[in-house]
Order: sequence, then structure tokens, then C-alpha cells
Amino acid sequence: MRSSPLGIFLVFLKLGCTSFGGPIAHLGYFRAELVARRQWLTEATFADILALCQFMPGPASSQTGMAIGLLRGGPLGMVAAWLGFTLPSALLMTGFAYWIGTLGDLSDAGWLHGLKLVAVAVVAQAVWGMARTLAPDPARATVAVAACLLCLAMPSSAGQIGAIILGAVVGAAVLPRVSVPCVETEALHIRVPRAVAASLLALFVLLLFGLPWLAALSGNHAADLADTFYRAGALVFGGGHVVLPLLQASVVPPGWVDPDTFLAGYGAAQAIPGPLFTFAAFLGAVEDPGPNGWLGALIATVSIFASSFLLVGGLLPFWDGLRHRPNVRAALRGVNAAVVGVLLAALFTPIWTGTVHTAADFGLGLVAFLLLVLWKLPPWCVVVFGAFAGWDMAAMGIFG
Repeated sequence: MRSSPLGIFLVFLKLGCTSFGGPIAHLGYFRAELVARRQWLTEATFADILALCQFMPGPASSQTGMAIGLLRGGPLGMVAAWLGFTLPSALLMTGFAYWIGTLGDLSDAGWLHGLKLVAVAVVAQAVWGMARTLAPDPARATVAVAACLLCLAMPSSAGQIGAIILGAVVGAAVLPRVSVPCVETEALHIRVPRAVAASLLALFVLLLFGLPWLAALSGNHAADLADTFYRAGALVFGGGHVVLPLLQASVVPPGWVDPDTFLAGYGAAQAIPGPLFTFAAFLGAVEDPGPNGWLGALIATVSIFASSFLLVGGLLPFWDGLRHRPNVRAALRGVNAAVVGVLLAALFTPIWTGTVHTAADFGLGLVAFLLLVLWKLPPWCVVVFGAFAGWDMAAMGIFG
């Protein structure tokens, strides 16, 4: 069943307004809204798409949303999903750039801490639900635990990619000989011809190597801006927080953005929903020389996500054919179990270790988990509850 681009936009706009907590939490919100509530795709298909996006450079949560939009509504659906999920945070970050001096320090905001605790509950719900479907037997549960331990031992994008590769190897080598029921996965009817998909992948490489040459040849700062942010999106594995060092090295040493402004924008980015890659909108708006302001924000935002469009549109049509082969399906069962382990490791660090410090933190997170899992409230309701509860508990001094 297909959805209209407008319908896809509105669904992802709601997600873009309520998905606090970073890329791993975003995947939890996606699963709750699109798999559990709307049943746009099955658990196994969601995991297959997520597995592919984990291999790609760039923002995994945004790319997962793009892939689901492509599946539901074709190329226009992919654009609609990206626009809906990205627009709220991009507008907020551009607004922060214009009013940077009035923001203040958000690090101790009680409502923000409450939102982070809701994110803990959302990720815990996602891990619990995916584990029951994707790692329900001893063989796959062992793969999930091994992947979790590897990610904890190597807390970087290399550890995550290594865990997924481990899952694929073990799945292909062991799972076919183990009595493991194959999860039914419907075909992904992707409206992108393979010739077009191959052209998109070629364009991805062409821009990666051609934009630096174009920027040097033209001497136009807009070309420099597009090149810088395209490379940031195309070369970074591991999502939003991993891209920050590359952006800092690209915009601070040349003097485009001063260090204090960069850090202030990064702090503000933690307080908003949606993809952390929209930090590019802030940097494009405040950088000097021009273009800056709204035009700089637009160039930086489109450039940092451009490679994701090309990779999702270029790889997903080939992925659909590959994943139905028996040996690939066995490998995918291992990969899907490994994804559970990757999410479990991310639940512990940085989400749990960076958020739950006191008994009050644990209590609020536990209540949020109860509301999500047993009372089955929609995530946006729990987000509102967490913000008000965090603000109230901070006002009473409970959060210290």
C-alpha cells in the first residue's frame, strides 16, 4: 500500500517535532510510529533497511527515514520524509543562529533532562521489541550479545561496523545449519530503475571528487561551503556526533566560525528534536564570509544531506534483490541480530551513562518506559510528559 507525499510529509513532520535524544533514539521513534503503530513495514524489513543504512556513511536515522519514504511513496516520498523530519530542527537551528546571544546555557535545563530520560525509555522499548523478533533463539541471541560486547569494547563507528560484519559472517556460516525460522519479508517495490540507481552512485563519487576541484577553480565561497558540507555527509560513519570533529576542523581553523559560537551552536543542537546533522544549518547561517544567514543555512543543509539521497536511491534497489537470496538471507538474520546488539550497546553508552545518574533519573525513565510499553501511549505524549516532569523535578531540586 502506497502513501501520498503529503501524508508521508505529515507523518515525518510529527516525528521531526517529537524525536528527541539523538540518532539511536530516532530509530526507536521510527519503529514505534511506522512499524508498531502504522504497520507501514514489518519488523524484519525495518531491520533490513536499518542494516543497510548502518553500512552507509552519513546520518543513519535520516537515511532510514528516506528509505522508508522511498518505499512508501517513491522518489517524492523520499523527499517528503526527509523534509518532514529535517525541517523543524533546521528552522530551529537557523533561528538559533540569528538569536545566538539570547539563548543562554541549556545544559542544566530540567525539561531537556526529562526529554533525554524519555529517549532512554524509547530506545529500551525498541531494543526489547526488536530482540523478541530478531534474536528470539539461542543462536541469534548469542550473536546479539557478541555484537553488544564488541561495540562496548570499541566505542566508535568502527566497532558498530565490525559488529554488523561479524553478524553477517556468523549468520552465513552458522545460521543455515541451525533450526532458525526465516522471518517473512515482503519485497521492497522500489520505484527506481537500476540504471538510474547506478547513475546516482556514479554521481555520488563524481561530486565527492569534483566539488573540491570546482571550488578551487571558481574561487566562490558558496562552492567551498557546498564542498565542505557534502564531504562531511559523505565521509563520516556513525552519525551526528561523529561528524562534529570534521565540521569543527572544516569551519573553525579557516575562521568561518569562531570556537565559542561553534560550541554554543552544538549545545543548542542537543536541545532540539530531529537529526543532529541540521547543526549544518546553524554553521551555514553564522559563518563568514557570505553567503550566510538563511541562504548559507540552506546551502549547508542541502549539501550535508545530498550524499544520503544519492546513496539511499542508489543502493536500495540493488539491496532488495540481494536480500532475498538464501545465503544473503542467512547473513541478514545474523546482521539483524547484530543490530539488536548495537542498539543495546548504544542504550548503555552513551544514552544510559550520559543521562541516568540518580535514583530520580531512573524513576522518571522507568515511568516513561511503563507508559510506552504497557500503557502504550504514543511517543509524543510521553515526550510532553517527560519535558514537564523534568522541568517540575528540576524546580523542586530533585535533579540537583
